[in-house]
Amino acid sequence: MLPPSWPLATILGAGILALAAGLWLRQRRRYESAASVAAAYDRWTTDRLLERLWGDHIHLGYYQKPAPGRHQRQDFRAAKAAFVHELVRWSALDQLPPGSTLLDVGCGIGGSARILARDYGFKVVGISISPAQIERARSLTPAGLSCRFAVMDALALELPDASFDAVWSVEACPHMPDKQRYADELLRVLKPGGLLAVADWNRRDGPMGRGERWVMRQLLEQWAHPEFATIGGLQQHLQQSPHAAAMAIETGDWSQATLPSWIDSIAEGVRRPGAILGLGPKAVLQGLRETPTILLMHWAFATGLMQFGVFRGSKPS
Repeated sequence: MLPPSWPLATILGAGILALAAGLWLRQRRRYESAASVAAAYDRWTTDRLLERLWGDHIHLGYYQKPAPGRHQRQDFRAAKAAFVHELVRWSALDQLPPGSTLLDVGCGIGGSARILARDYGFKVVGISISPAQIERARSLTPAGLSCRFAVMDALALELPDASFDAVWSVEACPHMPDKQRYADELLRVLKPGGLLAVADWNRRDGPMGRGERWVMRQLLEQWAHPEFATIGGLQQHLQQSPHAAAMAIETGDWSQATLPSWIDSIAEGVRRPGAILGLGPKAVLQGLRETPTILLMHWAFATGLMQFGVFRGSKPS
């Protein structure tokens, strides 16, 4: 029996946490094949929960450091758009002329692709393994914007060699069972002189403690990830690809700049309760089910078990 002095809010909070943990442990999404990744993203897309909470850009955000003495909080959705612009700047894609062709590998529902087409004038082709994502990306893209979308496997791109001026891929690599094949395909379709921009969730290099191994297993099994590459490992895969043509790959670590995204992902449910409640009880349960993984992701990136790697390069002409 609970002590009578416990406030009702505490009891309710404990009950909600217990429910979330129960759903989380019972409903894992282990990677089995490309089909299991497609099925997971089909469900995330058709229930509209992520879109209602996060908008049409479902990747992490980039949070600028506030000026000294100021504590200005950056809007979650604004940080997501800022991520696109910062990666464009960092990888020098802003030096490409309007009309340049760009392939977005793992395009989601097209949020980044539309920014790249609208603000930089790129002719964008976005691909995803999820038919539901591609259908939604097409429906969200206004007429006249130079974006095309197709269902395609990133490990077997149905595209000609050397066909794009730029290749862009954000947070797609964790779903790839063959990291070398992923790197090879990105560079195969990149033209000589073309630019590469990749962002990835990476595991720390080196041994892990017992607790860290447990966390890592949850991060893999909950969101259909076969394995995470290290920053150095993916850099090596890119540089040793037969399509690299002696291409130098530079890397960066944006873990701190993207870290607030995880807690903001949960906080959006508080800021926009109608986004969840309007979808019915099933969406509420789904939101609870995702919360433990998001909290573990935050812990892993905050402690350095995980890193947010970025990769850039120019393919020699």
